[in-house]
Amino acid sequence: MKRILSYLKPFRLRMLVGFSIKVTGTMAELVLPYILTHILENVIKDLNVRKIIFFGSLMIVFSIIACVGNITANRMAARVTTGFSKAMRKELFEKTLYLSSVDTDTFTIPSLESRITTDTYNVHNFIGMMQRMGVRAPILLIGGISLSLIMDSALALVMIATLPVIFITVYGISRKGVPLYTRVQKSADNMVRVAREDTQGIRVIKALSKNEHENRRYDKVNSELSKQERYAGIIMGIVNPAMTLLMNLGIAGVVAVSAVRVDKGLSSPATVIAFMQYFTLISMAMMSLSRMFVMYTKCAASANRISEVLCTPDKYDIIEDIRSSDGIHIAFDNVSFSYLGKKNNLHNIYVSLKKGEQLGIIGATGSGKSTFIKLLLRFYEPDSGEIRINGKSIKSYTREQLTSLFGVSLQNDFIYADTIEENIRFGRNIPTEDIIKAAETAQAHDFITSFPDGYSHMLSSKGTNLSGGQRQRLLIARAVASDPQILILDDSSSALDYKTDANLRKALSENMKGSTVITIAQRVSSVKNCDQIIVLDDGKVIGRGNHEQLIENCKEYREISESQMGGAFVE
Repeated sequence: MKRILSYLKPFRLRMLVGFSIKVTGTMAELVLPYILTHILENVIKDLNVRKIIFFGSLMIVFSIIACVGNITANRMAARVTTGFSKAMRKELFEKTLYLSSVDTDTFTIPSLESRITTDTYNVHNFIGMMQRMGVRAPILLIGGISLSLIMDSALALVMIATLPVIFITVYGISRKGVPLYTRVQKSADNMVRVAREDTQGIRVIKALSKNEHENRRYDKVNSELSKQERYAGIIMGIVNPAMTLLMNLGIAGVVAVSAVRVDKGLSSPATVIAFMQYFTLISMAMMSLSRMFVMYTKCAASANRISEVLCTPDKYDIIEDIRSSDGIHIAFDNVSFSYLGKKNNLHNIYVSLKKGEQLGIIGATGSGKSTFIKLLLRFYEPDSGEIRINGKSIKSYTREQLTSLFGVSLQNDFIYADTIEENIRFGRNIPTEDIIKAAETAQAHDFITSFPDGYSHMLSSKGTNLSGGQRQRLLIARAVASDPQILILDDSSSALDYKTDANLRKALSENMKGSTVITIAQRVSSVKNCDQIIVLDDGKVIGRGNHEQLIENCKEYREISESQMGGAFVE
């Protein structure tokens, strides 16, 4: 919680002004019953109209001060809360983008989504309520008790006797709230996960007529969330009824004692009337505090989940490496890696590429092809061995230096709702002529210009208004647009026909001569012209060489080649 409250520091002055205004308005509200008592006991009996008008006007003035003060303070609180939430969400989202892949896997994407949305909303609500009620309620409580003690200590003691019982009850129940709402948020994570999976796979679900199956799967996690929410609601719902019962018992005690005291002449009806008003204010304050306790439990659970992300250390360590280029652009030196630390997903990988060379990687699904790329991009750290670019360890590059070397088109890349031109530019300072050139290289220019608005054509989220092949060509255009030193194409032409694929490979060879190109593919035709091809199987290199050498020396490669169109290729 301390980490979250640090976002309030820039708003300290505004909060101080708002608190001052809130205190003024609340104090004005507290004075009203006291003035009323004075009017009933001292002014009316004299029948002095001028005094009645004066004190009546004074009550109106204090009422206006209370009203305007509370409204102004609440508006300031709303601005503070909005600014606080904006800063918190911004840093949380930024931190999420820079989490290591290991940490992202640990938190899971649905949980991170839930933390950015639901958890920040819970914290937002509590910070807003704290400013609105966190000042007013204690002042009403302490001020009301103090003034009631001055007016009639005996009646005040009857009321005060109920407060410890109320506090213990509220505190005892609220302590259970944090673990309860933590479980609720975890159940919400599961629901977000299922909803996210189903929205991404909605076409497959419809194609396979699995609507009811997915309805049942969603209903299961939804029911679990409802169960957790219901249990938390039942436990935390005890607070308000318990408060109401205890406060009503206190009121009944005050009425009984006040009746005896008025009958014996120890107190006046005017005092009792004012006292009941103070008791009402105190009751309202206690109810507000109980609501804050309930909301605090939600806030504390959410704040802990947010802090877990914010306090995750950056694992992108940078080491010093003064080695100079040895003529090798990219080198994997005895690299091994395991996702779970049990079985190597890559085992003793050696690769050496000179600048401008093309590397093809082929192998069955799960053989480690994409893992190779993730290590090169430093999404994950190798368990052993070293990866070098231009002779230096990739650990010696800053994140910005390393990523600036690459143009990447990955298997599960994304398209966002904007124009084709902006999707290719992707927030980079790339001139329009370079974007057109990249689209021509990627064989995307023709279909782009077939739209009436061309490069200004609006795309839907995930590019659902494009075909699979069009999306892939657009993503390749994005990758080559910055003229990168290293171009990575991870199964990025699987939806292209053989002719378009051949034209793409020819264009890349002509226009990307200065770039080192790494192509991952299932098709032999996509890698056959590479300077070097490695065949992966279960994380191990089982074949290495050019196309002709592998046809002759690698049984697995030869089988793949012969299975695809009898080994024939469209050139």
